[in-house]
Amino acid sequence: MINALHPKKILTLLDSLDREPPSHSLSREASLRRIMAVLACVCVCLLLVHYGKYSRTLWDLLRWAGEWSGNSERYLAPVQSSGYGHLIAYAWWSFIHLLGYVLIPALLIRKVLKERVRDMGWRWNDTPRHWRGYVLLTTPILFFVYLVSLGDDFVNHYPFYQQASRSWFDLLGWWGLYIGQFIFLEFFFRGFMLNALRPALGANAIWVMCMPYLMIHFPKLWLEATGAILFGLFLGILALASRSIWGGVMVHVTVALAMDSAALWRKSGFPSEILPF
Repeated sequence: MINALHPKKILTLLDSLDREPPSHSLSREASLRRIMAVLACVCVCLLLVHYGKYSRTLWDLLRWAGEWSGNSERYLAPVQSSGYGHLIAYAWWSFIHLLGYVLIPALLIRKVLKERVRDMGWRWNDTPRHWRGYVLLTTPILFFVYLVSLGDDFVNHYPFYQQASRSWFDLLGWWGLYIGQFIFLEFFFRGFMLNALRPALGANAIWVMCMPYLMIHFPKLWLEATGAILFGLFLGILALASRSIWGGVMVHVTVALAMDSAALWRKSGFPSEILPF
């Protein structure tokens, strides 16, 4: 797999994946309908996640719920004054990713495509056979993480949850939500999109997946967004070859926890208390 990821062999590998079932297994009419259904679902899910994930959406919902009971602060004030307001906001962020990246696609898979959700990359399958490819992707990124972790901007930016060093409850709670978000993301892009589109588009499903995957990186630094093109391509190839999302999950989780750990080590260290209060 490492040799196959060489740029000169990318097209050969894509040709190989394109010839394997279930690539191009649908009629023209069935392909058209599947592409329409899947990409319409993708549009709705991306829209929901982009606008629904922010904490202000949760605060507005709590405020509206309070207004129905006659006191707009009835539900909002206790959450914001609990000391866990930021962590609750990230729980909402993770839930919206679950809703948009897993639950809605799963509904389409079951009710429209008439297929099993677990066949869309949830199985372990051939992931161990391609471990070298995942290590090849992860190693240079970890080296880059080390280099950027030496700067003050990195320390001020990570972890996203600013109270992660307050207690082990905070840190592990944040990491649980963070890891969950990566699982949901990998299923959406490398599970749902690839496997749902492959019977209609073959290996070209990888390139279709790469476009929205790049676009969700636009708010980030240009270098990270640029890297998302190749990262999405290689993860897509590996996901189709292994028929699993779990290698990609491990890459994302390894890099994310390494970044958080490097920032904590430089900033305030790991928590010394189990609970914050």
